[in-house]
Amino acid sequence: QVQVVESGGGLVQPGGSLRLSCAASGVIFSIKSMAWYRQAPGKQREWVAYITSNSITNFTDSVKGRFVISRDNAKNTVYLQMDSLKPEDTAVYYCRATVYASLYASRKKQGSDYWGQGTQVTVSS
Repeated sequence: QVQVVESGGGLVQPGGSLRLSCAASGVIFSIKSMAWYRQAPGKQREWVAYITSNSITNFTDSVKGRFVISRDNAKNTVYLQMDSLKPEDTAVYYCRATVYASLYASRKKQGSDYWGQGTQVTVSS
């Protein structure tokens, strides 16, 4: 089994910054990719950013130029640096890790998705 735990959320004023962390632990051979999603009140969960095992990144248009995603493979951890935050960034932020549990799974590209419980980000004056 794999556990995914997010941290770093909080209350910040518009224009401020926050850094989210997400750590995966448990039965992990390697991690194919990690991603951040968010869900605002009354809205569907949306994808925010992802990073692959070789650090290829991509972002949804609304956060490009403001958010940076990075990872520490040795710690199975991904970070989301959020700058120039806006009230519309307010949401619960979730981390998803796509994990290979074994060498066999890695060779077969049989990854499994694990989600964290989420961390609240509130941007308000």
